[in-house]
Amino acid sequence: MPRRFYTVTRDLHLYLGLFISPFVLVFSVTVFFFVHAIVPKFGAETTQTRTATDVSLPHDLSKLSGRAQIDALKPALLSINVPGEIGYIRHVVSDDTLVIPVSVPGRATTVTIRMAQREATIVTRETGLADAMMTLHRSPGEHSPALSRNWFPMRAWRWLSDATAYLTLFITVSGIYLWYVLRAERRIGYVLLGTGTFVFLGLAYVVAR
Repeated sequence: MPRRFYTVTRDLHLYLGLFISPFVLVFSVTVFFFVHAIVPKFGAETTQTRTATDVSLPHDLSKLSGRAQIDALKPALLSINVPGEIGYIRHVVSDDTLVIPVSVPGRATTVTIRMAQREATIVTRETGLADAMMTLHRSPGEHSPALSRNWFPMRAWRWLSDATAYLTLFITVSGIYLWYVLRAERRIGYVLLGTGTFVFLGLAYVVAR
């Protein structure tokens, strides 16, 4: 039984670690972007503007707000080929327009709908790979939870992000177990584990002062 448990744990540690490695890489790399306030450019940003006419809007749009308003506008946005995560909907009363930012990792689109004319101006900006990774890093958080994750790929990304966190915990615990059962590695393991713990507690003490 102990041998079987060790074998299963070792295999899960290996294969699950390989599975989550791309997700861990995205979060790890983008931490440097956030901490050092840099967004590497891997290519020139491009902006495209186009106009759509005869936009189909729900008749009761003015009575809606929040998530219900977003859900009601999704078919209109899809009809003008603007998929993605809707950030918010701003109604400019003075000229009766709706301003809607829509994001896809690597692409930011602003849709301005003139409701009386049922016309839309769509400005699309390609933001690049680095910005796409930063968008994915931010997306799982509870930013405006009543509105966020209104696009299925972002909901799926959140599920995968949760799975990455849980599996990272498993990789950590199973790694400690696998180290412990390898007696030849125990001494160096104790040194590294103790050093890591000491550094962590030291930093925590300095920060908390």
